[in-house]
Amino acid sequence: MKFLQTVLMSAAITSSGAGFAADQKDNPFGLVYGGAIMKNVKGQVNIHPVTYKLNGLDIVANVYTPANYDASQKYPAIVVAHPNGGVKEQVAGLYAQRLAEQGYITITADAAYQGGSGGQPRSVDKPTNRIEDIHGMADFITQYAGVDSQRLGLFGICGGGGYSLSAAKTDKRFKAVATLSMFNSGRVRRNGFADSQLDSIQQRLEQASQARAQEVAGGEILYSGDANLTKEQIAKLPFELYRQGYEYYWTTHAHPNSTFKYTTSSLLDLMRWDATDQIDLIHQPLLMMAGSKADTLYMTEDAFAKATGTQDKTLFKIPNASHMDTYWKPEYVEQAMQQLTSFYGTKLK
Repeated sequence: MKFLQTVLMSAAITSSGAGFAADQKDNPFGLVYGGAIMKNVKGQVNIHPVTYKLNGLDIVANVYTPANYDASQKYPAIVVAHPNGGVKEQVAGLYAQRLAEQGYITITADAAYQGGSGGQPRSVDKPTNRIEDIHGMADFITQYAGVDSQRLGLFGICGGGGYSLSAAKTDKRFKAVATLSMFNSGRVRRNGFADSQLDSIQQRLEQASQARAQEVAGGEILYSGDANLTKEQIAKLPFELYRQGYEYYWTTHAHPNSTFKYTTSSLLDLMRWDATDQIDLIHQPLLMMAGSKADTLYMTEDAFAKATGTQDKTLFKIPNASHMDTYWKPEYVEQAMQQLTSFYGTKLK
């Protein structure tokens, strides 16, 4: 087991790691991250929008293929799971593209009931669905031309990181598992951010139960997590994650398919789930990364300590980075990519 201290690393920042987003209206693929592919050029990394069925729902995804991709050859592949409220065109797409530059075939899909994927009502956010989304991406990409199914990796970001840990407990098609800025959705929905709402758990469960009863009776579907806040109100939010999150999702990297909200009834499932439940079932090599200054760091540290089923594990704290910094700021994206390049290059060789 290795533990990498937060020692500042020098890194060359490539053009595809550029942090600022392009307007998705100007990108034919709807991508909003810096350095995004604008058109498919022969001999370079290409993007392929795809659709497939998962449990009767239409799932939309993007597959990225490496430069000079040849379907008759065999490539390692990586499944990339997006954050809560995010879509494939944001940070998940950025890292999927960067990994494709390293020679991997990558896939990132919108979660079922979210983004451009099917499912009603909209914005259901249940762990079972999100974990099944990851299995479904693995199903699709392992059948994709040129993919070596024996060299499959998994990479989850924020909430997608927590769900990736859960998927990897039992899905041993994944030979190496990495997370970035992991967010334990169950713990936060249950206990509040930084365990700040322990005294209201039962009250919130009552509200979620009533919301489900209202849905079943044909009434209005209630939503949580979405707020139309002014800049002044955002500045007064108690946690940096939420202040910076509003900036990322509403301003710098906004996408019309991306939303903070989720059905209030989803809390019945979220609040009884935890990313660290039976985490000792993960026996694969594990890399967990988070910003050294992230107010979500406690979730990564907790999961890492509990992941006792593997001795091949690394915790890397990205020096001076906050949670949202790791989504787009070139100096932090580059450091995360250096870790991923080494990790997957060794474990999926």
